[in-house]
Amino acid sequence: MRLLTHNMLSSNIKGVTNGFPLRIEVEKVVEKPVDFNADFLKNMFAKIEWKALVDASRILGYAELPDEAEPSMLDSDDFLKKFHHALLELHLEEGALVCPETDRRFPVTKGIPNMLLHEDEDINNSAAFLNADTV
Repeated sequence: MRLLTHNMLSSNIKGVTNGFPLRIEVEKVVEKPVDFNADFLKNMFAKIEWKALVDASRILGYAELPDEAEPSMLDSDDFLKKFHHALLELHLEEGALVCPETDRRFPVTKGIPNMLLHEDEDINNSAAFLNADTV
């Protein structure tokens, strides 16, 4: 699971008001090279919750992102390369995502988070599954 995916996920358990960001429990991290695309990164920057990305990347062992970022930093190739690596090339291969409010664990297996809810947990009483590796 890429950190791009992590940055877009939240817990949708019934009654949860603050399900973002999901905490990460790491068992295995892998790096998967992805072609660099500066335009994609510039377009995604405004959609990313920066603190959640920084915290997640550090949990995965990557501490190269600055604590804070602003749009003017997108003019720096060095910044874009670090942003690219954290957002797209770091993958949580095995571990779990944990709801910050309920401590409900969602396992991540082979890079795919299983966000399947039990019947009594889902807001609409229907199971929700997200194959986040396609994001």
